[in-house]
Amino acid sequence: MLTNAPRGIGRATAMLLAERGWSIGILDIDEHGGHALAAEIIEKYNVKTSVAVADVSKEDQVRTAIDELEAALPPLAALANIAGVSSPIPYLELTADEWHRVININLNGVHYVTRRVAESMVRYGYGRIVSVSSTSAQLGGGTYSKTPYSVAKAGVIGLTRALARELGPHEITVNAVAPGPIDTDIMGGPLTPERRAALVDDLLVNRVGQPHDVASAIAFLLSEQSGYISGHTLNVDGGLYMH
Repeated sequence: MLTNAPRGIGRATAMLLAERGWSIGILDIDEHGGHALAAEIIEKYNVKTSVAVADVSKEDQVRTAIDELEAALPPLAALANIAGVSSPIPYLELTADEWHRVININLNGVHYVTRRVAESMVRYGYGRIVSVSSTSAQLGGGTYSKTPYSVAKAGVIGLTRALARELGPHEITVNAVAPGPIDTDIMGGPLTPERRAALVDDLLVNRVGQPHDVASAIAFLLSEQSGYISGHTLNVDGGLYMH
């Protein structure tokens, strides 16, 4: 199951998993986009695909939507938490509403979805959970988004580690990916040649990341091959952040 599938990293991940034969559950606030992607997946890969609509910051909506997906699909084996919003507002201009908007979607949303999915995974005795954090969590910003985004994405890493401990006895692995500069909407719109060049200057590779770069990492962490990896944050950042 994927949150925020119609665009960017979510779309790339859904398409890659479908190509590999996975059944796909899409949970998104964009009903039209979700159904359009589902139709494309079914036409191209002929795998079972279902869509449910929810605002991930609303726990009651999340639980209802996942109930719907479970009724329509095979048992939930994997979850990719991809939904997120950007926030470029400087800290001293930050309002309470903006703070709560970003935290509610980028951190509470991950918790609400994961909590509901984990209930099912524990019953099945198996699961893979991957959540999207950001190098912004490690660097304290430095990307398009600023403080509340960095705080929420740092919280995702903490949540990942805590859940890896708690859910490990149930044969559930929990990991995160931390993208660096990726050419998606969350970077604040299309990258100009000048902005792209400035981003590349900070990297160890000679290009800005693409959604498929992150999708490949997510797909690996959701796979059988990743069974001995849990509590880990995999940076997909072109070398932007090195310990």
